[in-house]
Amino acid sequence: MSWIYWAGLYESKFEAYCAVMWVEGDKRIHGPTPPKEVELYRTSRGKFGVRFR
Repeated sequence: MSWIYWAGLYESKFEAYCAVMWVEGDKRIHGPTPPKEVELYRTSRGKFGVRFR
């Protein structure tokens, strides 16, 4: 299964973590089954993002 990347990049790890909580809790994003993995990642420019599968 491939990763789905959340649309935004965030300046701080805290902001990205808040997005993780939102992705895990909002059924409108992921449908009836929650994602198996939700992960923070850091770009080469130092920003943080969220991906899930």
